[in-house]
Amino acid sequence: MKTKTIGIEVELPKQECNDYHCPFHGTLKVHGRIFSGNITKVDVNKSATIEFVNFYYIPKYERYEKRITRLKVHNPPCLSAKIGDHVKIMESKPISKTKNFVIIEVMKK
Repeated sequence: MKTKTIGIEVELPKQECNDYHCPFHGTLKVHGRIFSGNITKVDVNKSATIEFVNFYYIPKYERYEKRITRLKVHNPPCLSAKIGDHVKIMESKPISKTKNFVIIEVMKK
């Protein structure tokens, strides 16, 4: 199976997979928003949960508060990210009821 580019500059995976929802080896197209965060949970059926921090301004107190965003993402077998990895994710079509993002690059192990 041939690895295809997804339209942005990311490191291509060295392994191959035959996952239908893989942006590199399957038919899934990625578009839209790009985030990066740390993996906090890995599920058996190719999913993971990532967290990243947003700072929200509160005008009354003229200060910022820290808010944590958690997203369910698809974890393709060719990337196979583990807990604690820093990853880059990108939006895609809905993969399941809660998964709308897919991991496109493992930046730090």
